Amino acid sequence: MKLAFAALSDVGRIRKDNQDSGYAGPWLIAICDGVGGAARGDIASATAIGQIKRLDIRPPEGTSEDDLMSLVANALHRAHDRIGELVEVDPNLNGTSTTATIGLFDGSRFAIGHVGDSRAYLLRGGLLHQLSKDHTFVQSLVDDGRITEEEARVHPHKNLILNALDGVRDLDPDLSVMDLEIGDRLLFCSDGVNGFLTDPRIADILGTSTPSYATVELLRASLEAGSTDNVTCLVADVVEDDAPAPTMPMTVGAAAEMRRKPSLTSKFRGHRMGDTGELEPIDSEIPEGAVDSDPAEREQARYALLAPTRQTWVRRVLALLLIVGLFWTAVAGAYSWTQTRYFVKGGGDGYVTIYRGINANVLGLQLYDAYETSTLKVSDLSSTGQATVDKGVDKGSLTNAETWVHQLASQFGAAQ
Repeated sequence: MKLAFAALSDVGRIRKDNQDSGYAGPWLIAICDGVGGAARGDIASATAIGQIKRLDIRPPEGTSEDDLMSLVANALHRAHDRIGELVEVDPNLNGTSTTATIGLFDGSRFAIGHVGDSRAYLLRGGLLHQLSKDHTFVQSLVDDGRITEEEARVHPHKNLILNALDGVRDLDPDLSVMDLEIGDRLLFCSDGVNGFLTDPRIADILGTSTPSYATVELLRASLEAGSTDNVTCLVADVVEDDAPAPTMPMTVGAAAEMRRKPSLTSKFRGHRMGDTGELEPIDSEIPEGAVDSDPAEREQARYALLAPTRQTWVRRVLALLLIVGLFWTAVAGAYSWTQTRYFVKGGGDGYVTIYRGINANVLGLQLYDAYETSTLKVSDLSSTGQATVDKGVDKGSLTNAETWVHQLASQFGAAQ
C-alpha cells in the first residue's frame, strides 16, 4: 500500500504570519505549529520540517516496530537539536519552539511520533479516531476530570503547551505503531482546525471526495467557524500500491515560505531607514572673476558651463544613489504585491499547478513561482479545460485558486 496525499495551509484571518509548517509525501506526513511570537515560531516549525522530511523514504522490508519508532524518534531529536543550534547562534530566537506530529508509513504499518498539540486523526469506516494526545495544560485538566472537552476549547490557558521541540528541554515524544488498511484516511492538522471544529464536523468533512477537496473544505470550515489561528491540513488516503497517486511531495506553510528568494527590501533597508542626505544647494552666484562688469557678458556667463568643483562628483554620486534607492523601492513594492496574487496554470510536470505571482515575464525575469501542485493532470481535462489551464487563470487569493482547481476537476475532468 501507499499514501495518496494533499496538503494546504493558510495564515488565517487574524495572524500576520503563518507559523505552521506541513509536509506530505509518499511515506511521510508531518505537521508542525510554531510557538514563540516575537521569537519566530515560523523559523522553528520550518526548521523542524526541514529535518523531519528527510525521513520520507520507505523503510526497508523487515523493519521491526521498534526500529520504525526509532526512525521517527531520531527525526524528532534531529529537529530538536537543530532548533537548539539556531538559538545558540541567534539569542533573539530564545523561547522559540514548535509542536510536531509525524507519521512514517512502510506500506502496511504507520509509526507516529508526537509532541505538542497538533493532532493526528484516522477515519475508518466512517468513524473518527484521534491518534495523538495533546501535551497541554488543559488536557491534563481533562484527564483529571476537572473540566470537560467542551470547556477545554474555551479555557484561557488552552494554548499552554507542556512538550515541544525547543532545543533546550529534554525531549520525550509519544511513539506508537499501528496497522493501516485500504480505504483508511489520515488527517494531520494544527489546532487552528481542531480547536474550532468538533470531531463530528471533522469526520463529516473528512469523509467527502478526494484528499485535495477535504483539505480545502476543512480549511474553509475552520475559518468560517471563527478560527483565530493559522490553519493547516494534511490528508492522506491509504491506497493500493498500483493506484494513481501523487509522487511529488508537498511542503506548505512557513517551510514553503522560507524557500522564497530574499525580499528585495533587504537590498535597500539602509537607504529607507537611514539618512538619505540632502544635496547641497547649487550656488547661483557667478564666481568672482568669471566675467567683467558688462551686463551682457554677465548674463551669458550665468548660463555658460562652469568648471566642475571638487564637490561635484560627490553630488553626482548622491543623486545617483537617491535615484537607485527610489527605483528599488518601487521594484520592492511591486514585488511584494505580486506575492499576494495566485493563478492556476499547467505545470512543467503535466499537473495543474497553483503559482504565486503574476503570469508574466519582464526582461526575461519570471514574475512567479510554483506554490502548490495538484493531483489533477492537464491531460485528463477536456479540450476546453486544457485550453483554459494552458493560458493561465488569475484567481487572486490562494483560497480562490484552490477552490477553482477543485471546480475544474469536477467540471472538465469527466468530459472530453
